[in-house]
Formats: sequence, structure tokens, C-alpha cells
Amino acid sequence: MIANLVQLAAGEEQSPLVPPGPELLVGTIAFAIVFFFLAKKLLPNINRVLEERREAIEGGMEKAEAAQVEAQSVLEQYRAQLAEARHEAARLRQEATEQGAAIIAEMRAEGQRQREEIVAAGHAQIEADRKAAASALRQDVGKLATDLAGKLVGESLEDHARQSRVIDRFLDELEEKAEAAR
Repeated sequence: MIANLVQLAAGEEQSPLVPPGPELLVGTIAFAIVFFFLAKKLLPNINRVLEERREAIEGGMEKAEAAQVEAQSVLEQYRAQLAEARHEAARLRQEATEQGAAIIAEMRAEGQRQREEIVAAGHAQIEADRKAAASALRQDVGKLATDLAGKLVGESLEDHARQSRVIDRFLDELEEKAEAAR
């Protein structure tokens, strides 16, 4: 700058790169005013806005970390509940299997009991039918034998009491012979 002033005083032609002295002085004063204005007014506002942004970012990061910790704890609770639910489901499956086996065993026992009742009732019915058939057969055989004997003898054997005794005696003898043959 001093060199510029010396050149001006010497009256030499000025270089296009070096501005004239008064312009340089006005420019320096304007720069100082703008610098002072920026340093006193604008720079604190810029610093304040930057600080607010930094705090908001840090607060957001803290909130995000807190949310991540909370999400992790919720995930662990969910996993614990899921494990407990799986354990409960396995226990219920086991109980159902045991109950199913007990019901099947009970139904088999009930079926066996009913089968035995049906078989016993069938045997009783067969025995009753056999006795009824034997009784009917005795009467039919007795009547036929009496009729045949009456025809052979030539007289009627209508005395019912005597007829029954003769028939019963005859059939009893047949049964004894049948049992002896066995």
C-alpha cells in the first residue's frame, strides 16, 4: 500500500492490478464496516442457529438411541412372551395328547363292556329260544307220538296228564342217552 502511494506521488502510470489510493482507502473502510456488521450482528445469529441445530441433532440422536433401547427391550419382552406362548402350546398339546389317549382307552373299555353285554344278551336270547324251541318240539313230538300210538293201538289216548307224563319220560330218556353218548 505504501508502494502504491509512492507510485502515485511519483506520477507514474498506474498498474491495472493496483487500485488507486482513494479507492483502496474507501474499500478498506467499507470492508471494515461490513466486517464489523457481520462480526457483531450476523455472526452471533449464525452461531446461535448452528448451536440450535447441533443441539437438535444431538437431542434427536439421544431420542433415537433411547427409542432404540426401548425397541430392544420391547423386542426382548416379545421374544420372552413368544417363548412362553410356545411353552404353553407344547404343554397344551401334551395335555391334549394325554386326554386323547385316556378318552380312547375309556372308549375301548366301554366298547368292550358293551360287546360283552351284547354277547351275554345274545347267549341269553339263544338259550331262551332253545328252551322255547325244545318246549314246542316236546309238545309237537308228544302230540305226534300220541297220535301215532293211538293209531297203532287203535284207541284214543286223549288223557292229557298221562300223555304228558309219557312224553316227558320218553324225552328224558332220549336226553340221557344223548349225554351219555358224548
